[in-house]
Amino acid sequence: MTAIDPTEHATTVAALKEEVLRRLVFTVCKDSSTASPRDWFIATALATRDRLASSWLASTKRNYREDRRRVYYLSLEFLIGRLLIDTLTNLGLTGAMRAALAELGVDLNRLREVEPDAALGNGGLGRLAACFMDSMATLEIAACGYGIRYDHGLFRQTIKDGWQHEYPEDWLSFGNPWEFPRPEITYDIGFGGHVEHTRVTDGALAHVWRPGEKIVAVAYDTPVVGWRGKHVNTLRLWSARALEPLRLDAFNQGDHVGALAEQVRAEAISKVLYPSDSTPAGQELRLRQEYFFVSASLQDLVHRHMKQTGDIAKLAEKTAIQLNDTHPAIGVAELMRLLVDVYGVEWRQAWEITQATFAYTNHTLLPEALETWPVWLMEKLLPRHMQIIYLINALHLDGLREQGVTDSGVLASVSLIDEHNGRHVRMGHLAFLGSHKVNGVSALHSELVKKTVFKDFHGLYPDRIVNKTNGITFRRWLLEANPALSRLLAEAIGPGVFDDAAKLVELEAFADDSSFQERFAAAKRENKERLAGAIFDSVGVRVDPDALFDAQIKRIHEYKRQLLNVLEAVALYLDLKSQPSRDFVPRVKIFAGKAAASYHQAKLIIKLANDVARVVDADPAARGRLQIVFTPNYNVSLAEVIIPAADLSEQISTAGMEASGTGNMKFALNGALTIGTLDGANVEIRERVGDDNIFIFGLTAQEVAESRAKGIDARDTIAASPRLSAALDAIASGAFSPDDPNRYAQLVDTLLYYDHFLVTRDFDSYCEAQRRAEARWRDEKAWRRAAILNTARAAWFSSDRAIREYAADIWKVGIRI
Repeated sequence: MTAIDPTEHATTVAALKEEVLRRLVFTVCKDSSTASPRDWFIATALATRDRLASSWLASTKRNYREDRRRVYYLSLEFLIGRLLIDTLTNLGLTGAMRAALAELGVDLNRLREVEPDAALGNGGLGRLAACFMDSMATLEIAACGYGIRYDHGLFRQTIKDGWQHEYPEDWLSFGNPWEFPRPEITYDIGFGGHVEHTRVTDGALAHVWRPGEKIVAVAYDTPVVGWRGKHVNTLRLWSARALEPLRLDAFNQGDHVGALAEQVRAEAISKVLYPSDSTPAGQELRLRQEYFFVSASLQDLVHRHMKQTGDIAKLAEKTAIQLNDTHPAIGVAELMRLLVDVYGVEWRQAWEITQATFAYTNHTLLPEALETWPVWLMEKLLPRHMQIIYLINALHLDGLREQGVTDSGVLASVSLIDEHNGRHVRMGHLAFLGSHKVNGVSALHSELVKKTVFKDFHGLYPDRIVNKTNGITFRRWLLEANPALSRLLAEAIGPGVFDDAAKLVELEAFADDSSFQERFAAAKRENKERLAGAIFDSVGVRVDPDALFDAQIKRIHEYKRQLLNVLEAVALYLDLKSQPSRDFVPRVKIFAGKAAASYHQAKLIIKLANDVARVVDADPAARGRLQIVFTPNYNVSLAEVIIPAADLSEQISTAGMEASGTGNMKFALNGALTIGTLDGANVEIRERVGDDNIFIFGLTAQEVAESRAKGIDARDTIAASPRLSAALDAIASGAFSPDDPNRYAQLVDTLLYYDHFLVTRDFDSYCEAQRRAEARWRDEKAWRRAAILNTARAAWFSSDRAIREYAADIWKVGIRI
């Protein structure tokens, strides 16, 4: 959105037109008169990729030439979304490519819809990794992301009769024009077998792991271009392959299926994200996945380090590895194995290198997310790593005893082995112990990490835990997702805001300007009309863009409390029925999100939301007053449509359970007002946007802990709330499930007797906050002012700010801008 030289623009348009046509003919092998939209997309993506190739190579050469310290970001998820518009935007070519395609009779927006979302993540964890990769490239940090190239991702969600159904994602069916296969870059990954003990020439004892099974990790590289195209980093994803594609002897003997067994077993590792671990086989596959990508990544980065320096002792000096949550924690033991067993580094020095190299981001306080693995499974799959973990633990505990730590409770708490309920390896503990810094992802979360999951560790190592509040890339979540608002910002405060997010604060001067408010509202209206069209296309429901758009879009989980939102919708519906003459604020409640395939309670909540939506939609009493829609198959592209259109952002998790959230930041940036608890980054959003521009309700994290300590039987709480009682009675009686009146009996009983997530305790406070939001909505000028201030004061939540903090405080790397 900077000034464009007409002559230069025309030259660029002509060149892009020629490049797209060349790719269409010589790569796709199609004529322009017969090419399908998908053919045009492939040609356009390849032409765009060609444009960044030279910068990618130049960035790589500069990293070597300047002998730069490198950052490696290990994450089981990278939710990168569609890349065509993202890449064109960062290269500054969106307008020129749009014009070039128009001359060819092709609509760039149509190609945008053709591109599939890369199925490489699930939710906030993966989207954060993608934002961080964008910011590292923008800040010209020499970085590489490592993950898995999933064939089918998490799953494709469909809703049939209100129930979630899961199907494999098919994002690779037509190939991926953004990736570069690197068949020459492979690493052997071992599993099982045994460990031999031998004496080396100096008499020292050496350990040699003889894996019983080996598979191959094959690299696929995707370029990640920074803003203005000045620097390009690499996202390297690993695909699993068998050493041999089939057993030819078995095949020739007629065992055609058995001949492929080893291939199927190996390739299962990179088939899907988060396979169900409800069975022993599923649990084993999860561990195989995590070790597979960690081992390949560490072998690769060590190989690169040795190529650059030739000195393994300098690894920590030249390398920073960030573990994005607990999934890659096995990397601590794997790096120790490589240093000690492969490169012959003495144990003490190897441990110093390992700790100085690794840093660990904790994303959750939920016990199921702080992984543990049965000792027997570790000994079976990774026998050498289990030996290393035992030794790390023994030296750690012995060292504490030497320092005077004798409390058996503390020692048991910080042991890497949980001796209760079967022996398990605590992967969060391993990540903590093997890292020089451990960070939470919001101010509240970091304090809770110190007080809960790592309380005793924090007492022993008080300087290790730091806070790095999450951030989002404004390039995607404003410039790309919200062109209408972006144009308005460029006109009001200048296009420099897209280079420096801090300039957003200049928008405050326009908050009370009635003319600007009108234009701000017009941009929002444009986005709401776009979302209304998408909803109709998806679920066949027409919604009113003039209504208040109230959105809760995130992974379906009990702690995120979609159930609280549904209960308030039921109470509101009952009010509509009993008070037909009351003047209600027209509202559209928008839900989206996936439930884990084996998470019955979350899937039941999806069904309830759809059942309530069906009844409300069919009732004339609710027409023009209340609508509820559940949009299926939530992904990055759907978020890019919903977030710019939302008026109210639902961030209503049980306080103390959401680490940070990034959806809350995206909504605020796009001018939505937050209704939420004091949880995660909501606390910091309130500090920055101001109490008057957010609707806070509910128990605090401390009050949640106190309430749970008193008991979570909610019968008295429900009895004291007539609206909640009526809503639960309606659900329990089958009012929304006449085909199966008892469908939600268990769900209601859980709230009555075991309300762990304190839905009932927060219900009345939540309803009161909703009424405050409605009162503000009725005051058009006040709502618009608050929306503008949310956008103006969201600058601090940029992922560029977050990465600057990581670079300065944890990675110790310089940035160029």
